Amino acid sequence: MEQVLEKLESLWRTLRRTDRVRLAAGKKQLIADICSGQAVSNPERVRPFLKKLETAAERSLFPAAEKLAVEYPEHLPITGFVPQIKEALAHHDVIIVCGATGSGKTTQLPKIMLESGFGRNGCIGCTQPRRLAATALAERFAVETGVELGQEVGMKIRFDDRTGDRTVVKFMTDGILLAETRSDRDLLQYDCLILDEVHERSLNIDFLLGYVKKLLSRRHDLKIVI
Repeated sequence: MEQVLEKLESLWRTLRRTDRVRLAAGKKQLIADICSGQAVSNPERVRPFLKKLETAAERSLFPAAEKLAVEYPEHLPITGFVPQIKEALAHHDVIIVCGATGSGKTTQLPKIMLESGFGRNGCIGCTQPRRLAATALAERFAVETGVELGQEVGMKIRFDDRTGDRTVVKFMTDGILLAETRSDRDLLQYDCLILDEVHERSLNIDFLLGYVKKLLSRRHDLKIVI
C-alpha cells in the first residue's frame, strides 16, 4: 500500500485546485481505508478512485505552464526588480507593484508569477478595466511567450471567450472576474490574481478589492498582485 500512497500523492500534486476540492472526500476515504487495512483485503476499493485521479491529472496545467517561454526584456525598468518582486511574493499574500506607465508591469508580472511556480494548480488571472486593453495585452503576451492565443494564453471579455482547457494565463476585464464569482465563489480556478490599473477606482475595481480581501480569509493559498 505504500506504493499506492506514493502514487496518490504524486498525482495529487499535479491536480488543479478545482479537482482537488472535488476529489478531497474520496482521497480522505481512501487513506482511511488504507490505514485501517480495508484496502489491503479489498483492492477493488482502491482502483476506482485512482482512476479518477489519473483522469483529473490528464487535465493538469503543469505541461502547459512549462511550455511558456519566460524572458525579460532588458530595456524595461521592471526587469531590474524581478528578484525583489519574487522575494515579496514568497513572504506575502498580497503585494502592490507601483511604477511609471511603460515600465513593463502588465506584461512582465505574469512571467514573474510563472517563474515563481504559479499557473500550475490554477491559472493566473490578469484583469483590465477595458476590453480593448485585455485583448491587446493577451495577444502581445502570447507572442512574447511563444504560444498561440486561445491555448496556453487566453483572454475573455464580454461576448468573446478565447480560453481553453490548457489556458495558464488569462487576461480579462474586471467585470468578467466579478461575474465569475457567481459560479466560482472562491475563484478556485485561479491560484493568483493580478489586478491591474486599480488606481482608476471604478465601481468594478472597488467591488473586486473588497471581494478578494474577504476571499483571502478562505483562500490562504491565493496570491494577489495589485
